[in-house]
Amino acid sequence: MSTIGFIGLGNMGGGMAANLAKAGHKVIAFDLSGEALARAGAAGCHPVSDAAQAGREADVVVTMLPAGKHVASVYNETVFGAARPGALLIDCSTIDVDTAREVASAAKARGLEAVDAPVSGGIAAANGGTLTFMVGGSADAFARAEPILADMGKAVIHAGDNGAGQAAKICNNMLLGATMAATCETFMLAKKLGLDLQTFYDISSKASGQSWSMTSYCPVPGVGPASPADNGYAGGFAAALMLKDMRLALEAAKASGARVPMGERAEAIYAAFVEADAQGLDFSAIITALE
Repeated sequence: MSTIGFIGLGNMGGGMAANLAKAGHKVIAFDLSGEALARAGAAGCHPVSDAAQAGREADVVVTMLPAGKHVASVYNETVFGAARPGALLIDCSTIDVDTAREVASAAKARGLEAVDAPVSGGIAAANGGTLTFMVGGSADAFARAEPILADMGKAVIHAGDNGAGQAAKICNNMLLGATMAATCETFMLAKKLGLDLQTFYDISSKASGQSWSMTSYCPVPGVGPASPADNGYAGGFAAALMLKDMRLALEAAKASGARVPMGERAEAIYAAFVEADAQGLDFSAIITALE
């Protein structure tokens, strides 16, 4: 088992760190929130008062932070100076591809190995240890990271070199965001046309219109498997976070010259919903704006 420094114990990171401790790793945990540190301690982690300590005492450092600027700051100002020679750095945040590559390059120059390993699955999967990790990095770094990530997830997939994990994540989430928007619109159309929504679900979930947004995360309360819709759209994956990921995808599309008109329209829908005060609701709650 490894000694792991875990920095960032929010809605996702808290559950991930707890699962590493449950798997038998010594997890040295840091977060700016005292409440998050207390929860980590109760879950079997070892809370510390500064990020440098989490890096200094560990063979592996895992970060789960809000955005690229936070990742760059924590690594440049803390982790690089504290990490042991040859340490493995695993960033599970969802950030832009350029920052992921810059962090990895800076790590390599210091004799460290780094991978970007963003996740898919949301809070429930983070708590349940059923996340999917898409990993960017060298084959050797991936081989070191894979068993650590496997203790937090159900699937660990090597996407390619550094930055490829982030590329896969933002492409996946652009697809998810656009699909959910279309799913919400379709259910509202079905309702306006007088269809019973459970009956429509029974039909479409077995027909060519089937998608994960419908059959695994249905935005209609009481229809399909349990989802945030059945809990007042609380929990799950906040609309504001989906908007963040959609914008990362559009930035990448612009930089690469890709045309993404559906992605652009979906981003506008989430932007309008969030700016109208989504109050932390799940991204599937955009259906409420269509009613």
